[in-house]
Amino acid sequence: MRSILAAGVIAANVAFVGLGVTFDYPGVLAEPPATILARFAADQTAVSAWFLLLALGAGALIPAAVLLGRRLPDVPAAALATRAGVLAGLVQVLGLIRWPFAVPALAHASDRATAETVFTVLHGYLGTGVGETLGYLFTAAWTVLVLAALPAPPRWFGVLGVGAALAVLAGVLVPLGVPMAGPINFAGYVAWSVWALCLAVLAGRLLPAPHSG
Repeated sequence: MRSILAAGVIAANVAFVGLGVTFDYPGVLAEPPATILARFAADQTAVSAWFLLLALGAGALIPAAVLLGRRLPDVPAAALATRAGVLAGLVQVLGLIRWPFAVPALAHASDRATAETVFTVLHGYLGTGVGETLGYLFTAAWTVLVLAALPAPPRWFGVLGVGAALAVLAGVLVPLGVPMAGPINFAGYVAWSVWALCLAVLAGRLLPAPHSG
């Protein structure tokens, strides 16, 4: 669990930086669909590869949540945490995987108007709706539930986790145009990455032996 979680967090952050350099992501998403598709087509291989890595990093939460759930005490929060973690990873993968598999066809389609319309629909449904909004909700829920299930976690660890979860959750307000929701969400994911890496390190001490069943 520890290595999977750490590897996923590191992979996701490396991919995010790579996308920022090659694709101006996520800032590029504020551009019109025609501009986004043109920029994607200009460096399609690299951008697709970075999105695949980002999806793999997000998807690592699925096995990590399951394995962690087996080691948490047998309390209701542990079972809920496992489900929330699996869903958090799944919805993010579903949202991200459109980039390497659906967007290339749209970026090179001859019917530009239709391609831009389809892109807008996919971006709104799989991107904003599934990958982001549900991703924020389930990631925040998993974080808080893990903290609730852990036996006596350090106070600083709990404060960091709850603060990160609340900041990540602010992302659901971005589509509503709430001021500062985007920057708060970004800061939340940075803090959450630190928290998740700390979890990978602390798990061996807080949960020394897997429990059966």
